[in-house]
Formats: sequence, structure tokens, C-alpha cells
Amino acid sequence: MLNIVAIITTKPGKRAEVLDIFNANVPAVHAEKGCIEYAAVVDAPDMGPFQTQLGEDSFAVIEKWESKEDLMAHAVSDHMKEYGKKTKDLVEDKAIHILTSAS
Repeated sequence: MLNIVAIITTKPGKRAEVLDIFNANVPAVHAEKGCIEYAAVVDAPDMGPFQTQLGEDSFAVIEKWESKEDLMAHAVSDHMKEYGKKTKDLVEDKAIHILTSAS
């Protein structure tokens, strides 16, 4: 199993617009072979000084995939290509962390 944490930073003031596009795409991703989890998350409010916030123009995507092959098929799927086209002018930066169990 692979765990993915993608940090998406939008252009200023564009997070809500990108999240709308993202959320519209979620059902197609959930229907993909090997998708265990796929969801956008934002900063939890009022967590105190130990929290490192993503910020108002950023969100994270938490993903779990059964295999490398499933993740690679997701990356080149038609709906992800369309998502990329719709958001390319709205996104400032992204960092995709592909992780596996440490044990």
C-alpha cells in the first residue's frame, strides 16, 4: 500500500475554487481500481501553537492506494488530466509525497 500526502498551494484567494473542482472529481477517483482513500483536508482551527498550518491558500490531499500500478494509472487517467487542465492557472505550487510503511 502507498500513502500519498500532496500539499497544494493555490494562487492567492483561489483555494475555494480549486477545492470545488477537486471535490467534483472525487467520485471518479473513488471509482478507480485500488483507491482506498482520497480526500482534501485543510487546517483544523484553534489547535494551538504546536500546529504548523498549511495556510489559507493551501490544502493537503490524503490518499491511499493498493499498489504502485494503481497510483500510476490514477496519475494518467482522463479525469486527472482534465482536473489538471482546469486548475493549472489556479495552482501556485504542489509537493507530492509518496510514502510507504516504515516497518
